[in-house]
Amino acid sequence: MPLPEVMLVVLWVGLTAYVLFGGADFGGGVWDLLAGGSERGRPRRALVEHSIGPVWEANHVWLIFVLVLMWTGIPSVFAAVTSTLYIPLTLVALGIIARGAAFAFRKASTQLWQQRLFGATFAFSSLVTPFFLGTVAGAIASGRVPPGIATGDLVGSWVNPTAIASGALAVVTAAYLAAVYLTRDAERAGDATLVSEFRRRALGTGMVVGVLSVVGLVVLAADAPELYTELTAGRALPFLLISVLSGIASLLLLWRGAYVAVRLTAAVAVAGLLWGWGVGQYPELLPGVSLADAAATDAVLAASLGALGVGALLLVPSLWWLYATFQHERRVDAP
Repeated sequence: MPLPEVMLVVLWVGLTAYVLFGGADFGGGVWDLLAGGSERGRPRRALVEHSIGPVWEANHVWLIFVLVLMWTGIPSVFAAVTSTLYIPLTLVALGIIARGAAFAFRKASTQLWQQRLFGATFAFSSLVTPFFLGTVAGAIASGRVPPGIATGDLVGSWVNPTAIASGALAVVTAAYLAAVYLTRDAERAGDATLVSEFRRRALGTGMVVGVLSVVGLVVLAADAPELYTELTAGRALPFLLISVLSGIASLLLLWRGAYVAVRLTAAVAVAGLLWGWGVGQYPELLPGVSLADAAATDAVLAASLGALGVGALLLVPSLWWLYATFQHERRVDAP
């Protein structure tokens, strides 16, 4: 496989990891927002905090990974995307910063009003950040980011039907993943009440994801017909079918209470949508710009991929150990 294709596959693997892990973190913030009042919502917030507390910072490594690989591997695309879409990307950065600071300060606060202030900031940032990330994806998918520095519409590129639909789908997908993961975490903690609550939320949001996915296809048919054709009748169709079948399997597994297996099928359902988009758009990254046109030289790609390979020998086992350590059986008690 040529080096540009290898680089793109590695980049998409990193993006998938960020969606599945970082997305679930954002979804946890959404459920924190909808947990209820201070007393009623305390057990739910305790579970969310226990589940994402050890890993929420580590999950952003995947976003940094994607940005750095874009910068070195496809610099012209990186420049076009970050300049045309600097408004939503700036809002994403502010959301990530506000979310992280609020999450840390809430844990250290002793007064109720401070906990409420930081909790509201954490929850609101968890809602809007994936939305703006989704609008960025929608802007690229609909072909509204032309090559060049800030040559696209600075507002219209991300305020349009495809981008808005993508933003809404990103928020609901994050909430769905979080509900699926939290259901298993509640089961591990031995809290039958929370298991039942998050099971219902996972079933409900899973159905909403399915509806929004259909709505998104309808929007694509009118707003980005080439990508729509690839998804429904082209080479991306198998990924779309895998996503649909995995989504249905996830709902059935949730209904039957198979909370470990559903983590896998839910992840495959989301990853199928993401890879369907990538395969459907390939080899064109931006309008009139193919991967061959945008990729860095083979020397740069070889050096970048080699450095990533060496780094992965340390990073991947470390992340695996981190996730595995905090997935051991442990009871969560509300503070």
